[in-house]
Amino acid sequence: MKNVFLFILAGILVMVALGSLGHIIGMAISLLLVYFSFKQFIKTESFFGKLFWAMVGICSLFAVLASLPAVAGIAAICILYVVYKNWKKPEKVKVEQEVYDPFESFDQQWNEIQKKYN
Repeated sequence: MKNVFLFILAGILVMVALGSLGHIIGMAISLLLVYFSFKQFIKTESFFGKLFWAMVGICSLFAVLASLPAVAGIAAICILYVVYKNWKKPEKVKVEQEVYDPFESFDQQWNEIQKKYN
């Protein structure tokens, strides 16, 4: 039953990940543009250069914010990875160990003593 549930969950997650693939690619490109524009903004010394790279960076940042559905796709991919890693993992079986109870043997000995003297 657990494997059936995991299989259905994996199917749903694959659909979510594939549906978000475009957003993930767009977010990656936008993040690269933000990084590159920030680096160029720091390097540039002219006012118009800084203005240009700031505008490119802000526009790229808005593109990153518009690609927030990519977060659902990335989360789906992460969950798929965890499910894949735990798919063939054997289930842990709890083995109950007998706990030594000193009072249990005391009760037995007490009953034996009472039988002798009664």
